[in-house]
Amino acid sequence: MEALRSFKDLLVWQKAHAFVLAVYRLTQNFSKEEQYGLTLQFRRAGVSVAANIAEGFTRRSSREKIRMLNIAHGSREECKYYIILSKDLSYGSNPSLEPLAKEVSKMLNACIKSLDPTPTNQHPPTTNY
Repeated sequence: MEALRSFKDLLVWQKAHAFVLAVYRLTQNFSKEEQYGLTLQFRRAGVSVAANIAEGFTRRSSREKIRMLNIAHGSREECKYYIILSKDLSYGSNPSLEPLAKEVSKMLNACIKSLDPTPTNQHPPTTNY
């Protein structure tokens, strides 16, 4: 197996980058009044997913890598809301966006799990809000 040389070699980053491109394609058709609102927020959150994966690649410890992947995952969840909001405001949709978001989420979860030395049952309980 060949060693990873760059974050660009990571499949999760490649999918996240495709997701960002889909976000940009969708938001380019949003109204001008949303330029500094939803468009900007959606794009920033989308870019944050791929950027945090890239930043995490350079981190030395698993704990630091997991932290960056968790931030990426949070940004992906933020984008999930913007997808819903865009549809509800009738701003349009991109059919590839939701499947890409789900795939990125699954891949991030798998990456985090592979780096986390703590068995799943030893994590403190999470709260649903």
